[in-house]
Amino acid sequence: MAHNNSHSFEEEGQADAARQAMRSGVEVIKSYVTTLPDAPGVYRMLNDAQEVLYVGKARSLRKRVANYTKLTGQSARIGRMIMATASMMFLRTETETEALLLEQNLIKQLKPRYNVLLRDDKSFPNILVTDDHGFPRIAKHRGAKTRKGRYFGPFASAGAVNQTLNTLQKAFLLRNCTDSDFETRSRPCLLYQIKRCSGPCVGKISEAEYSALVEDAVKYLQGRSTRVQGELAKEMAEASAAMEFERAAALRDRIRAMTNVQSAQGINPETVAEADVIALHEKDGQACVQVFFFRAHQNWGNRAYFPRTGGAESAAEILESFMGQFYSNKEPARLILMSHEIENVDLMREALSAKLGRKVVIGVPSRGEKKMLVEQAAKNARESLGRRMSETATQGKLLAGLADAFDLDEPPQRIEIYDNSHIQGAHAVGAMVVAGPEGWLKSSYRKFNIKGDKITPGDDFGMMKEVLDRRFSRLMKEDPDRKSDQWPDLLLIDGGPGQVSASEAALADLGVEDVTIIGVAKGTERDAGKEVFYRAGQPPKALPFRDPVLYFTQRLRDEAHRFAIGTHRAKRAKATTATPLDEVPGVGAARKRALLAHFGSAKAVTRAGLADLKAVDGISDQLAEQIYGFFNADG
Repeated sequence: MAHNNSHSFEEEGQADAARQAMRSGVEVIKSYVTTLPDAPGVYRMLNDAQEVLYVGKARSLRKRVANYTKLTGQSARIGRMIMATASMMFLRTETETEALLLEQNLIKQLKPRYNVLLRDDKSFPNILVTDDHGFPRIAKHRGAKTRKGRYFGPFASAGAVNQTLNTLQKAFLLRNCTDSDFETRSRPCLLYQIKRCSGPCVGKISEAEYSALVEDAVKYLQGRSTRVQGELAKEMAEASAAMEFERAAALRDRIRAMTNVQSAQGINPETVAEADVIALHEKDGQACVQVFFFRAHQNWGNRAYFPRTGGAESAAEILESFMGQFYSNKEPARLILMSHEIENVDLMREALSAKLGRKVVIGVPSRGEKKMLVEQAAKNARESLGRRMSETATQGKLLAGLADAFDLDEPPQRIEIYDNSHIQGAHAVGAMVVAGPEGWLKSSYRKFNIKGDKITPGDDFGMMKEVLDRRFSRLMKEDPDRKSDQWPDLLLIDGGPGQVSASEAALADLGVEDVTIIGVAKGTERDAGKEVFYRAGQPPKALPFRDPVLYFTQRLRDEAHRFAIGTHRAKRAKATTATPLDEVPGVGAARKRALLAHFGSAKAVTRAGLADLKAVDGISDQLAEQIYGFFNADG
């Protein structure tokens, strides 16, 4: 009985402490309210370490912040946030739309603990049909739309773009080679031989005929594929009637290629020409948002997102935060179909319309084809979240098993795996891959070009020491108090006791002594499954042959090895294609191409006279003198 009373007193004490913390947070917030304007703006809540806990927007800063001063009626998540609030920051804006845009930019930049956070925010690829060449090129494009041409997208993935490009090559025979390759070819490439290109580089098609193919391809990308197919069918019939059977067969193959991609795209809506379809599914405090892209009546792919939530947010709150962050660096469709309503739909519509420069419609459809599209996206969200939760549970078990196998205090939340790659010391690179409870953290992968002048070629210990020194020196500079999640709690090194000792020494020199390092070395016969694990101060250890933790460590090491090898090959390939022109100030890619096209080789450029250099298109007299002087410094 006494034990129950003791337990009751302890709970009462914790409740009193929580109430006191809540009152303290409320008093902090109250102290700001009277000074705030009845105007739109953005507010930030900070803890006593000046870390941003939450970023919010308001139509009226005074009224919105005053809502946090109520001691009752707050959700558990908001209550914890109020308890941790030690200070606040404010920024007034002219309009509520401006506040919305600023809020989402700050959330992406600061990653506050209590906000819904979109973690994967990569750009989407587009298809570019160039306009700055007599024979336009069709190619995949990412990033800023700086090159002159027509852009079509977004596509959800590189795979979706490649599938469409493949079809366009089969159906319209457009080139995808670079302009420099085009200018220097003397005979058709393989794509011409397999009927994927019309061979404009060697005069196999006239500029007018090629332009007609380009316009057909553009019509197809604009959703007018039925018209294009009708015109091709008519041409095929005419060719057949004129007994031009080879041409008729080529036209038949083009029609077939277009039909095949349309059937492979799955849902191709008849009544929806352009839309982004966004659907949310929540379960057990986790969320998945599926985004489908429909352009030109075609399905251009979909992608799943798993925003970080606190588990207590409403569907409206999650979707509004997701949309604000998602469209901060992307162009919205004219129509956005959603699975749930959001609170500030008028505000979001105004912000996205301003961004696009034309009206954007946002809505939750209740019937017809639009509702069917949302239901399909919601089904995908549900299935994606189920797979994610299953994978996360499996990953959690493996991390717990790793902790048990190597006597770690707790399952690691961030594992960094390191490997080096070189050929007899040449083109040496280091690589770091990262894994955690949710699998691979590919945005955290890092490459290191080995720079050490004092490192003997092939000195793996020296290379590892340099990599770790650069990685942890930067980490200590950026986050000396270890407040972020960028600090690892386990390092896996590809190597034996020597590598572990070198790694321990590298970290000790920096004053880092509480990160566990484990070396993974292949056994005496170098067979997978016979790995030996080394840790400072402990005897070597092997794991049972069929142990899931053994397979897990093999996957971790293999991923680091794959990444290191790929980095090394890229560096070696770049070095192989390097020329003396790369070192000349003022000579970029375009001028380098012009010089090589004019003289035939980099060696010929180095021996060219001043008058010959001045005769090259795009090379000014001043630059010609600079190039000549660079290669004739002793002359």
